[in-house]
Amino acid sequence: MNDTSGVGVLDKAVSVLGAAESGPVTLAQLVTATGLARPTAHRIAVALEHHRLLARDVQGRFILGPRVAELASAAGEDRLLAVAQPVLIQLRDATGESAQLYRFAGGGGGSGGGGGGGVDVRICVAAAERASGLRDTVPVGAALPMTAGSAAQVLLAWEEGERMHRALRGAKFTAATLAGVRRRGWAASAAEREAGVASVSAPVRGSGGAGGAGGGSAGGHGRVLAAVSVSGPIERLTRSPGRLHAAAVVAAGERIGELLRADSAPRPLPARMRT
Repeated sequence: MNDTSGVGVLDKAVSVLGAAESGPVTLAQLVTATGLARPTAHRIAVALEHHRLLARDVQGRFILGPRVAELASAAGEDRLLAVAQPVLIQLRDATGESAQLYRFAGGGGGSGGGGGGGVDVRICVAAAERASGLRDTVPVGAALPMTAGSAAQVLLAWEEGERMHRALRGAKFTAATLAGVRRRGWAASAAEREAGVASVSAPVRGSGGAGGAGGGSAGGHGRVLAAVSVSGPIERLTRSPGRLHAAAVVAAGERIGELLRADSAPRPLPARMRT
């Protein structure tokens, strides 16, 4: 089947984006995946980076950029993503750190580490990256393990039964950790998922009963749909990142939930998000 459009430069750009769909890629990997000459692949990748369709991780590899998530939200395919993206941008600007939205995705799937083999993963479904400087970059579509990280803690804390027990068997946190998450309404981790990275996460709740182990959280209503997070280097966030950003992240999670329930347009962040 001929999958070319007849517009050569557009076809090449799409092939470069497709190569980055499954996770971070080096320039050499882009050349191999697309069949383009190295100078051509580099020129197109840099142009896509300029338009925020590609970005770079801390190792300089190409990843899908934040504009991809923004376009997906604008298409209205997912109400959660549509209302979350502006809040993630505000959260990023308020904290100065990269912000992400994660969903539980069951056994495997997506890109990046932790997928496959029936292992439960969480998927980064939206992100707002810090524009410059040292940052933690998680590409949209990346699959991360449910056994480490503050977002995993949030997604598991209100779960019952086999899902929680399965994750806890290989987790870097304990049932007591999850009890603390339920009590506080947020989670924090430092060098738990990745050396040198710290994060803070809070639940995004929909309508309906809270349910889950231990009941609802402080101020929480409805089941947990997703986890909103900020992440960055420990040197900036410290080993107690919740002290810096818990209030902002909790407020962002509550705001996304409010927008989902009210189906209203985004409003300015509450004052406690302006850290």
